[in-house]
Amino acid sequence: MPRIRAPLSALGLALLGGPAFAHAIGGKDAAFVASSAGAHVGPFLYLGAKHMVTGYDHLLFILGVIFFLYRLRHVAIYVTLFSLGHSVTLLAGVLLGWKANPYIIDAIIGFSVAYKAFDNLDGFKTLLGWAPDTRLMVGVFGLFHGLGLATKLQDLHLSHRGLAINLVSFNIGVEIGQLIALSLMLGLILLWRRSKGFARQAAIANVLILIAGFVLMQEQIAGYILHRSA
Repeated sequence: MPRIRAPLSALGLALLGGPAFAHAIGGKDAAFVASSAGAHVGPFLYLGAKHMVTGYDHLLFILGVIFFLYRLRHVAIYVTLFSLGHSVTLLAGVLLGWKANPYIIDAIIGFSVAYKAFDNLDGFKTLLGWAPDTRLMVGVFGLFHGLGLATKLQDLHLSHRGLAINLVSFNIGVEIGQLIALSLMLGLILLWRRSKGFARQAAIANVLILIAGFVLMQEQIAGYILHRSA
């Protein structure tokens, strides 16, 4: 029984400590990025990968996306749609100087986590009798996830020297980190599906993901209100 419950327990612990890890680029990483002038391919590859594998919001959304995908081809299609979306807005957002309120964008990202979990629980079909196109929504939410990354990089006032190369390196690093995280999550889910209690535990897990998404969204909305009133 402990072996069967282990994935659900691990997910619960991750959700309890998760919001602190959502999106932030801080400390020595932020200082390095802010002071970098010229091309630094290796460090930005590393930072992109690190950001993804420690990014609570990204990981939860990807987990929700792949939770009930049973064919590798389908996993590849959905993850590619997400990757294309966040790559476009990450690169364009920084290079073209798109301005967006980070609290609003991160609130939408939190909503995306809750949305996918609600979709996994057949919430839309139960309430509406139909569900939005999942592939379309994954691509659309990917755009917001990329814009969230862009707002964090914009806050660091990156040097224009080597900016394009560093951004592409960071984005490739994000993709590498995503592949690492995806491989680990798929492996755990495949093992989890072999347990007798998977169906019941999967519903509980998605309820936890749903709650985490709303908590993250609420935190960002509160931050926006406090920022506006300051």
